[in-house]
Amino acid sequence: MPGLVEEHLEEPEIDEAGPSRRSAWPALLRRNRPLWITAAVAAVALVAGLLVGRFVVAPDPAGAETPAPGLVTVPVAFGPLSNDVTIRGQVAYADSVEVTIDTSAISGPAVVTGQVPEVGSELGPLGVALEIAGRPVIVLPGELPAYRTLRVGVSGPDVVQFKEAVRAVGLDAGDPADDRFDGAAASAVTALYAQAGYPAPGGQEGAEEGVLAAQGAVRSAEQGVAAAQAELAGARRGPSAVEVREADNGVAGAKRELDAALATTPDDPVVIGNLRDALALAQLRRQELDVPPDTTAQRASLSAAQQQLDQARAALTESQQAVLPTLPAGEVLYLSRLPRRVDAVETRRGAVLQGAAMTVSGATLGLSGTVAAADARLLSAGMPATFELLDGEEHAATITEVTPGDGDGARWTVQLEPAPLTTEQVVQVQGTNVRVGIPVGATDGDVLSVPLAALSAGPGGESRVEVVVGDPRDGAGAETRLVVVETGLAADGAVEVRPLEGDLEEDDLVVVGR
Repeated sequence: MPGLVEEHLEEPEIDEAGPSRRSAWPALLRRNRPLWITAAVAAVALVAGLLVGRFVVAPDPAGAETPAPGLVTVPVAFGPLSNDVTIRGQVAYADSVEVTIDTSAISGPAVVTGQVPEVGSELGPLGVALEIAGRPVIVLPGELPAYRTLRVGVSGPDVVQFKEAVRAVGLDAGDPADDRFDGAAASAVTALYAQAGYPAPGGQEGAEEGVLAAQGAVRSAEQGVAAAQAELAGARRGPSAVEVREADNGVAGAKRELDAALATTPDDPVVIGNLRDALALAQLRRQELDVPPDTTAQRASLSAAQQQLDQARAALTESQQAVLPTLPAGEVLYLSRLPRRVDAVETRRGAVLQGAAMTVSGATLGLSGTVAAADARLLSAGMPATFELLDGEEHAATITEVTPGDGDGARWTVQLEPAPLTTEQVVQVQGTNVRVGIPVGATDGDVLSVPLAALSAGPGGESRVEVVVGDPRDGAGAETRLVVVETGLAADGAVEVRPLEGDLEEDDLVVVGR
């Protein structure tokens, strides 16, 4: 009992602390409000669950009536039907290549002095792609890069390409089938540079002095030939009439003197012997005049003089050809599929050219993508296609090339050419990846079509569809009729149908399942 009394005695102190504890409860509730709300919601949910479990009773499955399933139907569609091959394509300017210029023949630094193209500009035939050290780099159509200077006397496929290229721009460089760079080709170089607005490059250094020296050698050789010809002609003429007459007179005179000596008595054997020798000598001289002259020495002299003249003339021709214009490898740029668009410029005016000068691509926007081999065999050049612009609008395109991939199973490459685009559209789609649809089969206008599941085979193998006449919700009791159809193009799970026996119209309900 004393303990109880003591507790009673301490209650006033507890009561004094009570008000402070009661004031702490609201603060505690405010600080833990989310916790109290969560607890309250949980309590309410528990009570609701108990009530639902107590008072809501599920129907008896055994006693309930299950409704009969209805027919699964689809309306007949009417409109165009197409079977498409869909690919992803990249929109870009095709055939991008880096342009390098051969500057090895330039004495000194290859300084870009002018004619630097702007990005987006086009390079066409006879255009100047760049100006280096005051000399142009002329654009011509061709596949083979320039790798040497073309001058009179060289031959090869690069000469043929030059002749074909200048012919394509209206200049005559001779027969393209002749792979020799001749005078006609050199004349074409002069005309080519004239159209570009630059002087044609001259021939070899010192060639003009060589021409003058060769011309002097030719004149000297011609004089030597003339002298040798005169000497040979004189040798071939033989003795003159005067020489023959004098020889005959000499023979006659020697004979008369001999006859006179023989008639003298007594004769002098010494005198007669001398006269006989004189007659024999006169006769011999006369006989020599009848022998054809020997012109061996004169002919040899003429042959040597003619050979010297030929050599001098050949040297003159070479020196004259050395003066004719040449086409340095660094002053011509062959590009295929002109015109070309400048995508990037790697140099500037006043800079020394090092490495690639620029990057060019096809001047028209291209579209390319890949496709599986099975789908690629359905495609061919000339087929129409469509692709989506950024605003969702469909734009036309045409297949230009279908290229097989490397190896079995590799994807094929499809090249397409978009229909003309506005400048704004080009800016929007360049460099983007778009969806391309290529119809490989399409109906000629609007047709009736049904899902493939709606077709069934008749007793004779004919195709038919089941059309619902009544309410499809009646299930097996729904009234239907069979329509024999002829099928056409199938695409995207649908097939074109044409009624042969029975009527079939748009929005008729056909059975696809039960």
